[in-house]
Amino acid sequence: MSENLTRLNKYLSEAGYCSRREADRLIDAGRVTINNVVPEMGTKVAPDDVVKVDGEVIGGRKEDFVYLAFNKPVGIVCTTDTRVEKDNIIDFINYPKRIFPIGRLDKPSEGLILLTDDGDIVNKILRASNNHEKEYIVTVDKPISQTFIERMAGGIYIEELGKRTKKCEVKKIDKFTFSIILTQGLNRQIRRMCEYLTYEVQTLKRVRIMNIKLDMPLGKYRELTKEEFKTLSELISESKKTYEAKQPTSRKNRR
Repeated sequence: MSENLTRLNKYLSEAGYCSRREADRLIDAGRVTINNVVPEMGTKVAPDDVVKVDGEVIGGRKEDFVYLAFNKPVGIVCTTDTRVEKDNIIDFINYPKRIFPIGRLDKPSEGLILLTDDGDIVNKILRASNNHEKEYIVTVDKPISQTFIERMAGGIYIEELGKRTKKCEVKKIDKFTFSIILTQGLNRQIRRMCEYLTYEVQTLKRVRIMNIKLDMPLGKYRELTKEEFKTLSELISESKKTYEAKQPTSRKNRR
């Protein structure tokens, strides 16, 4: 019997509703019910349970997953909470199926972002420990020095986050423009790194995620090709397991 139970966050991701991390936020906010009861974090779902999010029944998936590449314009917010943010990525794309972004690009940034309804693929792509590359083209407000390039590449301690950035590849393109390849995704990482070195980012564009390159017009999306998805799957095949919430210590899990 126990082998037929599925952790609630995994159930929601496999149903194509959201990523596991987002599922944990929904559960914590009390927006998810199992048989009309708000569950505890870590609860497991049985095959005959009825799972709802905001009153909407979430069932097992019946169709193939969707994988999109989108060229996000400046001003669009990478959130699925359409109730709060009017300039959200979901309403902008208006895709006929429920999808969600893999990671984020902040509001003042533009460029490549992937969207899917495959919750299990999300953290395999995003986790810094998996060393998956993301490439950006950045312009700043004053001439770029060799010292700037070397310090950006060597790693910078971001006090607000209490972390040092990983070493990365940085190349000067012209007087005010450089490219940078990251394997981690700290909040506003490139902007914070530049600010530490007294530079201000003027434009920031993501042009590549792993093997997927930005090749569509601004504000447009396309499906990943079979070749792109095949290579992507190979690149993440050795990635660590996707995110799981820690077990609560003060309450018993459903068994």
